Amino acid sequence: MVEPVEKVWMDGRLVPWAEATVHVLTHTLHYGLGAFEGIRCYRLEDGRSAIFRLHDHIDRLLASCHIVTIPVPYDRETLLSACLETVRVNRLDECYVRPIVFLGDGPMGLGASPPTRVAVVVWRWGAYLGARAVEDGIRAKVSSFQRPGVNQLMAKGKVVGHYVNSILAKREALRAGYQEAILLDGHGLVSEGSGENIFVVHRGRLLTPPPGSAILGGITRDTVMTLARRMGIEVEERAIARDELYAADEVFLCGTAAEITPVVEIDDRRIGAGMRGPLTHRIQQRYFDVVRGRDVPEPGWLAVV
Repeated sequence: MVEPVEKVWMDGRLVPWAEATVHVLTHTLHYGLGAFEGIRCYRLEDGRSAIFRLHDHIDRLLASCHIVTIPVPYDRETLLSACLETVRVNRLDECYVRPIVFLGDGPMGLGASPPTRVAVVVWRWGAYLGARAVEDGIRAKVSSFQRPGVNQLMAKGKVVGHYVNSILAKREALRAGYQEAILLDGHGLVSEGSGENIFVVHRGRLLTPPPGSAILGGITRDTVMTLARRMGIEVEERAIARDELYAADEVFLCGTAAEITPVVEIDDRRIGAGMRGPLTHRIQQRYFDVVRGRDVPEPGWLAVV
């Protein structure tokens, strides 16, 4: 359960948690047209708190809205300030930050243009895939559901309705006794997890599906590639076949919620040694050094609250 906080930023002002409500005829509730981001705020080594790559997340939020033709009534700086203010007023040293742009109540129908509404809500959220997943790894299942193609849905937007497909894949995996789903695309190539990007380790190199495929361009994915290259690890963006997952030395998922999570088994096949691999561990360590402010390679990655 999400533990309530004191305030939610809604349509330009902070309101009490219990008042952050919408009408049953909210357009996005019925039709799924909206855009959102998931962002983490971490407690830094020096005791301060900072939202990781906030500027990049807000840029993607605005891009998603532009892709699906949702007018946004607030500029970039207002949205940045809203996220920082919401964390600050709720006095959370670590939390998950969810800005969402959605269509409110008013006219109904697919062609309707109700007013755009914007909210930012924060809550405490631990390890997305389980308390031990980052160290022990998870079991995954290749889903019977496919990631829609780049011309079927606007795959580069983080759009509310797109996640129905991911929910179905996730529920299928959980019912079958696994912790996560891995989706293929329409060509049978590896795409991503239900809510994460995927990396394969093969002979010391990192492989990940290319940006021109049906993946969401993850900000954690970009972070991993940036850090890996600075660590002297070769990164290749290319098509990955399903059976390359089974034969990989290591596999890991990455995303704001999942952070860096090893995958130790896929479709009842052990991956590598069946435990978190050494390269995954190295990247995890570097990632957590960065998000906690011990080593920040890029200016602007930490937005101090």
